Amino acid sequence: MKSIQIGANTLSYDEAGEGEVLLLLSGWCQDHRLFKTLAPELARTHRVIRLDWRGHGEHREHDGDFTVDDQASDVVAFLDKMNIDRLVPVSTSHGGWANIEVTDRLGVARIPRTVVIDWIQTTPNEDFFRMIDHIQDRTNWENGRGDFFNYWIGDTENQDIVNHVNNEMAKYSFEMWARSGREIGKAYRKWGNPMQRMAALKDKRPITHIYSQPFEPEYAQAQLDFAAGNDWYQPNKLPGRTHFPTLEQPKVVADTIRAFVA
Repeated sequence: MKSIQIGANTLSYDEAGEGEVLLLLSGWCQDHRLFKTLAPELARTHRVIRLDWRGHGEHREHDGDFTVDDQASDVVAFLDKMNIDRLVPVSTSHGGWANIEVTDRLGVARIPRTVVIDWIQTTPNEDFFRMIDHIQDRTNWENGRGDFFNYWIGDTENQDIVNHVNNEMAKYSFEMWARSGREIGKAYRKWGNPMQRMAALKDKRPITHIYSQPFEPEYAQAQLDFAAGNDWYQPNKLPGRTHFPTLEQPKVVADTIRAFVA
């Protein structure tokens, strides 16, 4: 990984391939390793950049507390410093909140379309908020995190996914997990859900949601209903069984992204 200084923080990134830029952004308490099989697939046709959030990846030290807005500011500063004037961001999970903030700030000319992956699109129930609260409780955070881990992994035997969750994600500190819970909960309380956040974009542009979980038909239908009234929104349901389609079925995800940005 390369290093770049953004304000007071050092961020890690790498790049491969040539062509239109795809910027890969993980969720909280994840990093570039989430894309280890997806990035090479995409790099066959695009310039692919994996960028880690501050405090993530190879540079865990960071300049105090930070928010989703700070994450978005880091991305904008990175793009400016790299002289990237046109791109398609591809985010996973709750990295979507910062992705959509960047998309909103930079406008259609610079970001003509956006990809979000496996990000809970509907308004969560109170059980979700209780789990979010648990990972902010120093006396209970590992149990709360374990509830998420068990659901995300499901019954998969994919060792890339098991390792990503039980080793890579598990290595992030209580402070980072608590921060993630605070910021995710705050975003849902403010916007209701990601579809409402995207509907509030100043300039609409095509956005696709590529996902496997949740599996309930009501969840898929809610997105289809939203898409019926917002033709810029395109849900793409995959047949996977986990929260990690980038690791579970990277070629399918890559082909879906390529078709969307073509």
